[in-house]
Amino acid sequence: MSADLATDHSAPPLPFDVAVPTDGYRWWYVDGLSDDGRSGLVVIAFVGSVFSPYYYSARARGSGDPENHVAINVGLYRPNGKLWVMTERSRSSLERDAENFRVGPSRLEWVNDRLEIHIDERSAPFARRVRGKITVEPGLLNRESFELDAAGLHRWHPLAPLARIDVQFDEPAWRWQGDAYLDSNAGERPLESDFSSWHWSRGTHAGKSSIAYAVRQRDGSDRALSLEISDSGIEHRPLPPAVDLPSTGWLVRRATNSAVAPTVVRTFEDTPFYARSLLRVDSDGGARHVMHESLSLERFESAWVRTLLPFRMPRRR
Repeated sequence: MSADLATDHSAPPLPFDVAVPTDGYRWWYVDGLSDDGRSGLVVIAFVGSVFSPYYYSARARGSGDPENHVAINVGLYRPNGKLWVMTERSRSSLERDAENFRVGPSRLEWVNDRLEIHIDERSAPFARRVRGKITVEPGLLNRESFELDAAGLHRWHPLAPLARIDVQFDEPAWRWQGDAYLDSNAGERPLESDFSSWHWSRGTHAGKSSIAYAVRQRDGSDRALSLEISDSGIEHRPLPPAVDLPSTGWLVRRATNSAVAPTVVRTFEDTPFYARSLLRVDSDGGARHVMHESLSLERFESAWVRTLLPFRMPRRR
């Protein structure tokens, strides 16, 4: 087993109380796909909410306190529809230590080697109640992080690339189990300061997690990571060929890196600057589902885009 991977879960793989610099960010990301391929979810806990119009304005004023712009974002992708939660709150709503992270009525906590996520929120923009519990059981924990930019100001840490998830929601009533993935990103500067776009994907097949991260920096240069992680360790692989995917309704360009051209099964999120999609890759080893995202930070910097964001991202003081 690689020295970078561990089965010892006695301590959180990345404490929730890690410091975040002024104008910077830290997020913890969880996604899950049901065993039957019909349901999925994403949860992101933010300190310094990177896509917040309020944090953007605060940084412009010289008061970019990341702990004053916190949120727990939830996307529920059910067979018959989806729900979106992202209420930003101030530092008075934040509590965190090594094993616990709470923003308002929702929280993440490490309990008996598992990550438990308790959600009690209202969706945007229609304020539907969203209440339930998500349990993530990591397999191997990865202790290694990776630089995304040439200057090393932005880092990505795939914490538990092979995990299981149990989803128990009361509102809406929803139960399932499946494969899961946990990572964290951190930066000393806003994303838009150093990147113009990126594409990211992750999929699990035959006991291995395959992850591709392709970023375009502000100077026009490209950087990429392609990893295969299993109980044998972390293996850096050649980046598969770039494949264009259909653009979204907002004309956000989607692309991925895959040896086999994938099919877009479902577009989970279609926004003016960001797309989250479920892909299917068919190969000799069978079909596998892939979580995918495309991000245009040039679009995010447009004033008209930030004007729209409060409808999906209200802020409570």
